[in-house]
Amino acid sequence: MLCHYARIGRLLTRSLSTKCKQPQPQNLSPYSTTTHQSLLTVCSSTQSLNQTKQAHAIALLNGFLPNSVSLCAPLILHYATFGDPSTSRAVFERTLPYSRSAFLWNTIIRALSANGIRDCFDIYNRMVRIGVRPDDHTFPFVVKACVDCFEVEKGKEVHGLVFKLGLDCDVFVGNTIVLFYGNCGDLRGAEKVFDGMPERDIVSWNTILGVFSVNGCCVEVLELFREMKSWSGFMPNAVSVVTVLPVCASLENEVMVSEVHCYVVKVGLDCRVTIGNTLVDAYGKCGNVKALKQVFGEMVEKNVVTWNATITSFASRHNNRDALDAFRLMIDEGVKPNSVTVSNIVPVLVELGCSLAGKELHAYSLRMGMEFDTFVANSLIDMYAKSGQSTEASIVFHNLNTKNVVSWNAMIANFAQNGLEYASVGLVRQMQPHGEIPNSVTFTNVLPACARIGSLRAGKEIHARSIRTGSVFDLFVSNALTDMYAKCQCLNYAQNVFDTYRRDEISYNILIVGYSQTSECLASLTLFSEMGLMGMMRDTVTFLGVLSACSNLAAIKHGKEIHGHLVRKHFHPNLFVANSLLDLYTKCGRINLARKVFDRIPHKDVASWNTMILGYGMLGELDIAIDLFAAMRKDGVQYDSISYIAVLSACRHGGLVEKGRKYFDEMLARDIKPTQMHYACMVDLLGRAGLVKEAAELIKSLPITPDANIWGALLGACRIYGNIELGFWAAEHLFKLKPEHSGYYVLLSNMYAEAGRWKEADQVRELMKSREVRKNPGFSQV
Repeated sequence: MLCHYARIGRLLTRSLSTKCKQPQPQNLSPYSTTTHQSLLTVCSSTQSLNQTKQAHAIALLNGFLPNSVSLCAPLILHYATFGDPSTSRAVFERTLPYSRSAFLWNTIIRALSANGIRDCFDIYNRMVRIGVRPDDHTFPFVVKACVDCFEVEKGKEVHGLVFKLGLDCDVFVGNTIVLFYGNCGDLRGAEKVFDGMPERDIVSWNTILGVFSVNGCCVEVLELFREMKSWSGFMPNAVSVVTVLPVCASLENEVMVSEVHCYVVKVGLDCRVTIGNTLVDAYGKCGNVKALKQVFGEMVEKNVVTWNATITSFASRHNNRDALDAFRLMIDEGVKPNSVTVSNIVPVLVELGCSLAGKELHAYSLRMGMEFDTFVANSLIDMYAKSGQSTEASIVFHNLNTKNVVSWNAMIANFAQNGLEYASVGLVRQMQPHGEIPNSVTFTNVLPACARIGSLRAGKEIHARSIRTGSVFDLFVSNALTDMYAKCQCLNYAQNVFDTYRRDEISYNILIVGYSQTSECLASLTLFSEMGLMGMMRDTVTFLGVLSACSNLAAIKHGKEIHGHLVRKHFHPNLFVANSLLDLYTKCGRINLARKVFDRIPHKDVASWNTMILGYGMLGELDIAIDLFAAMRKDGVQYDSISYIAVLSACRHGGLVEKGRKYFDEMLARDIKPTQMHYACMVDLLGRAGLVKEAAELIKSLPITPDANIWGALLGACRIYGNIELGFWAAEHLFKLKPEHSGYYVLLSNMYAEAGRWKEADQVRELMKSREVRKNPGFSQV
């Protein structure tokens, strides 16, 4: 290697020989002055590590090192700049101790601090120990190292020495100290240093603005900006404006954005592309699309950042058409989209349903080598997931070399949304082995998947993971856990999560709805009252849950109170709420009140009509039920499966066999596939009319396996008309389907007893005993 550098040295020497032909004093090398000056130029302008090494070799060959400080300094800096700080240190250590001026010490400190090397503290300490006085160029680099290495106490120690040496009056040093305290999060310290500075420049003001901005003190930034503009003696420059505009945007302070915009135009800064980009972003975040378009249109120069800021601003406000138009204009003007453009426009295409354009963008990203960009890949995964294309999303995910937590979350959401719930749980298990920790978004994506498949085991596993990561304290996660347990019918676990962690209106809604679907409906009413006492806002979901609880409890008094509350809060016109009121009043037998609510619904849906038909049918008002069924079609509402269950139920209550057959045939003609409930209605209709054998024949001809409702309807009819043989046939199937149901045993036993067949009746009773089936006294289970 040295031979290689020696050859380079000889070449450089020959190239300089024409400058060295003049006679030289005998005691001086013929290349001393000229070569030294040329080498100084070369060392100061090297463009790579290799060139730096070459210049270093030439200096060594010509004997200028280690004596020449002017050559050592640029070599030290360039080795550090090109990523070789250890050689910088070696060059410094080889210099003669007496030649190490403050300039050279500053140079090595600067070189090491630029690379975040803690050794710069050792150098600084040595410098102070041997008596070299630090100057105004020493401290900025030492303080920078303190920030980079998180050495807060060391930084304060340095600040003390600055004060001791009287360098606190130096504006350059003062600016660095302000930045140090700001980057360490000590805003009070930064402000104290800034206020104590006897002299400030524009950089001082920009530094304090930046410090408060980075630490989220938005109001203070605006106050400082106004102070700077009014009486500091310095007019805000481009850096000041670019610092303050994002703060205005984060506060959505459109008035302040306009004020800064006016100032920018007044002082002539509006021609700068960076200012224009920041204004576009600020107006976009404030939602002023008109001003955004005006700034964008007036910009003389636009770069890809301008287009990206415009597209992002439109997309964030769901102005998807404007975002797409801007993207098309960008293409027309010959500006190449980058990864930021693609990752921002893909969600726009998803919302607009332009899946083909999304695939074209995917192809473009592949051609431009963006497929490994994490942000692009994440947006593509999200696009394919929302389009129901799980396979394509999986391909993008697995081809991604570097996955972040967003990538995993997008993929988990993809599986969860597209019916691959177990796969989404599996991905959560794979995250940690791949170096990613699940976060709150992960859990809020996967817990609804556990709820949909009713997997309590998977839900508990996710609950445990959320506790280990601390995400369980996130309100969204605790609500998702409560919802998962409620939907898995584990209300005790749901209540435990609710009692332990943070809660809001949604937490209450989840439990109110959850309890309303169980036998513990009273808990829904208690929670509803508790919400009122705590001053929480009740919404549509709250009222739907509590009305369902009242319906199941037949709690007409509570129901009426809630109805009154609904009227006072103007919730009663809501169709879902009105339908819940219909359900409440019909189940409580108050059909007159239900009819009043029904008549006031301006736009009735199929559920409104079905509820009223069922209500009148249960109360024996058969003519009204059938009239409503006919009126439903005249109102333009299409019948559904429940509509025919409602009208068939009315027919069976009234023994209207022919009408029932007519409606059943009509349902088949409309291509509505009969369910178990439809067949159960028909069997019950025929059985109640005494057509027990016809009911049995219908069961034999069914295209589906009869359930307990169908066999129970036949058994009930056989009990009424004393058909023991068919009754025994129905009972045999019921004992297999629901062997623990005491009502069927009692019904068959009573049939035998009424027919005087006591032996068979006793056998049924013995069968109950052998299967340990018990009937609760005073309760009928038929």
